[in-house]
Amino acid sequence: MHRVIIPVDFSETSLNAARYTASMLAGKQDALAILYHNYESEDELDICLNYQESLKKEFTRKGVTNVECEYEMGGDLTDNISRLAQSRRATLVVMGITGKSAVRQAMFGSNTLKLVDKNLYPVMIVPPDAVYNGVNNVAFATDFNDVELKTPSVLINAVLEMFSPKLHIVHVNKDIYISIPEEMQAEKEKLNTMFSRYEKEFYFITMNDFFEAMDNFVKDYKIDVMITIPRHQSNTSSLFKGNSHTKRLAYHSHIPILAAHE
Repeated sequence: MHRVIIPVDFSETSLNAARYTASMLAGKQDALAILYHNYESEDELDICLNYQESLKKEFTRKGVTNVECEYEMGGDLTDNISRLAQSRRATLVVMGITGKSAVRQAMFGSNTLKLVDKNLYPVMIVPPDAVYNGVNNVAFATDFNDVELKTPSVLINAVLEMFSPKLHIVHVNKDIYISIPEEMQAEKEKLNTMFSRYEKEFYFITMNDFFEAMDNFVKDYKIDVMITIPRHQSNTSSLFKGNSHTKRLAYHSHIPILAAHE
């Protein structure tokens, strides 16, 4: 059973992420949607339960067979979600990237990336304007460097097997022109083996700007989801410091980003 955790604060962005997930899981008998809410005081409990029950009914109407609700008061949101993901052995956590006000945008958006930074399970970041049109084409951006060690293939395969998409494995490098080096060819074969159950193609793009290259690629190949592998960071060098690929992709992408740690 694939267990998918969907944290909601009932903002428009979190509800959009939840509805995206409902469409994504509709008709999948082997998937369980877990709606999670973290409330701040006992006064909010009744409202929380009503909202969750309403959202659960919406999931059921969309064709999601298995839906559960989880809720708790207080604590750190990212710690709570990580603990829940571990105890339920989640396949995936799905979150939006902003909240309903400037304060909530900073809070919910930063918590989404904090969860990516620390969570051992894949996190799908759903932009506020994302509309579900299937998961048919998935792009995986890789540097072709030590892929066996750095690619969490088991976690990624667990997510992909829910959809059986075509996998587009992309490398952007300003120095590649006609042929790829032998070392990179060897890494390519390793990736081919890791994702052997899927139809796939490899692409080597010669460009200076990674983000421009991926933006064009997403449009040209009608990509539905992009996989990225953030590196585990120390407290002094987190996703919020420096020009993180995952952070920039998350805030500027119009399609969901699937972040799975090495």
